[in-house]
Amino acid sequence: MKYFVGVEIGVTQISVGIVDKYGRLINKDIRANSNVRHYTEIIKNAVDMTEVLLDKEGIDIKNVKCIGVGCPGIPNDKDGVLVRNYTLNFQNIPIRAEFQKYFKLPVYVDNDANCAALAESVAGAAEDIDYSVTVRIGTGIGGGIIIHNKIYTGFNFAGAELGHMVISMGGEKCTCGRKGCWEAYAAVPALIKQTRDAAVQNPQSLIHKITDGDLTKINEFTAYEAQKQGDPGGKEVFDRYLEYLAEGITNLINILMPEAIIIGGQISKLGEGLLQPLRKLVAERVYAKEVSQPEFKTAEIGSSAVMIGAAMLGLYKDR
Repeated sequence: MKYFVGVEIGVTQISVGIVDKYGRLINKDIRANSNVRHYTEIIKNAVDMTEVLLDKEGIDIKNVKCIGVGCPGIPNDKDGVLVRNYTLNFQNIPIRAEFQKYFKLPVYVDNDANCAALAESVAGAAEDIDYSVTVRIGTGIGGGIIIHNKIYTGFNFAGAELGHMVISMGGEKCTCGRKGCWEAYAAVPALIKQTRDAAVQNPQSLIHKITDGDLTKINEFTAYEAQKQGDPGGKEVFDRYLEYLAEGITNLINILMPEAIIIGGQISKLGEGLLQPLRKLVAERVYAKEVSQPEFKTAEIGSSAVMIGAAMLGLYKDR
């Protein structure tokens, strides 16, 4: 049986997993990382972790088909290079060449959100669905477009930056430098700011009670919890957030019309509390109302999605 190695390189941790051809995780290891380390040190850590996992599972390197690496930023899979990553201070990092110093295997490189979308397509919420879009809501908004079970990234591997479509021209400044990006309104930091602003403006809001009077404790669930308890301020924040989310998703549907929209990230834990009103808002906005609409689902793979998707790159990527 052939196995696949998936590596996720993040700002705070490195994750390595051994995956079978069905996208099932056999074993994994996670170690701390930081953005002040040299890329050669980070990759050597991933190599060591891989060797330990293979040894634990009794898997010979000859039975490993390939290695896939998922990382935030702009990849160039043709050359096996990470072109740019701001959070790790990476620029033109030769990921493939560095791994191949240790393993004589094919090495694939892609954006972490694309890897997560592939994982959902292979073994998660979009399994057996040919066309899907996965939206990951976290510090930013990332996502991946799957067409015929393959990742779409554009001719230069830099496409599908879903969070940086503008939904309000001249609006809130985004970390990318533009104004009005979807990410600036619907990512977790934006929701937290919206919740905090509402609490400051209304000292009677239940948001104060939920956070024990410490507004630094506000998270992506606070407004939802407040509105569930009948707080008008919490309801206003959550309703407005859903509007922002619906604007971006409507754009994706109008352009791509996938079979399924998969919502990932911590906020997806709200399940139908998030999806039910979102379906209604999007249905009111989409252009092609007379045809079948995409399904809305929450992601199923969880925190291992990038690692699993990276491992699957060699099987499913359109090269």
